[in-house]
Amino acid sequence: MTIQILILLAGLLLILFGANFLVDGSSSIAKKLGLSEFVIGLTVVGIGTSTPEMVVSFMSSFQGKADMAIGNIVGSNIFNTMMILGVTALIAPLDITKSNLKRDIPLNIGVTILLILLGMNLTIFGKGQDQLCRLDGALLLAVFAWYMWTSFKSDTPDGEESNTKEYSVFMSLVFIIGGLAGLIFGGRLFVNSATELAKLFGVSDKFIAITVMAAGTSMPELATCVVAALKGRGQLALGNILGSNISNILLILGGAALINPLSFTGMTTVDLGVLLISSVFILASAYMFRKKQLDRFEGIILVLMEAGYMWYLIANL
Repeated sequence: MTIQILILLAGLLLILFGANFLVDGSSSIAKKLGLSEFVIGLTVVGIGTSTPEMVVSFMSSFQGKADMAIGNIVGSNIFNTMMILGVTALIAPLDITKSNLKRDIPLNIGVTILLILLGMNLTIFGKGQDQLCRLDGALLLAVFAWYMWTSFKSDTPDGEESNTKEYSVFMSLVFIIGGLAGLIFGGRLFVNSATELAKLFGVSDKFIAITVMAAGTSMPELATCVVAALKGRGQLALGNILGSNISNILLILGGAALINPLSFTGMTTVDLGVLLISSVFILASAYMFRKKQLDRFEGIILVLMEAGYMWYLIANL
């Protein structure tokens, strides 16, 4: 057990260093290309920090472990929104732009609803099976391709002078690649050691996936958002979470369903309900208290909601 704890800590250190390099490199690229930091967070950072989820879900799908593949994504998206955005907002309130309100946040809600409708056919409509079939996977991947294309096509610079340190293109790419490597390798170390520790307590695949593995594979997002918030990169942090959540559903579950149809029988209405509530809360926060901002009070609410969900899962083992 001591060795597993040391590996866990080593993974966390790699994640933290990787996040710092990734934020610096991606911010520099954003400044050079005239792209908004939000879009960089949505694409390069959002997809990059979702790589641990991709590895876990694809491997689980190959091995026929649908509970682990789906539970990892459902748990990660809940953790991303409630815990990571909550903690990030506690560090520095996050501004929500008109573009976020018109497109990105509604799409995050939309793809969440789409996932529930596609995966819960039998429960909701009384037809078919509660699973994502290969056709559903292809549909999710097509929506993902459309979203990436429209994000770059409609992007405009932030219109504000940025104090981002600008590196050469080569060094920026070195930071991004090195940062992602640290995040991915550190995430794998963390997940593997955390899973071994969890198995010592004899819990199910779903519980491991939706708690330990979800939190573990979300460590890159947590580290990246905390570093971004400390450096005053609020849009990078928000873009990272929205991009990660959207990528998790459209790209990762879409790809995993193409590998093998994924049964949703292990998911409960509580799990999927919390997933939907977490995505809707981001939109609601734009109109609560400080308008068009996810402030510290709302950050506290999100963290408490995550704690309540974790308590529910543990109480119903």
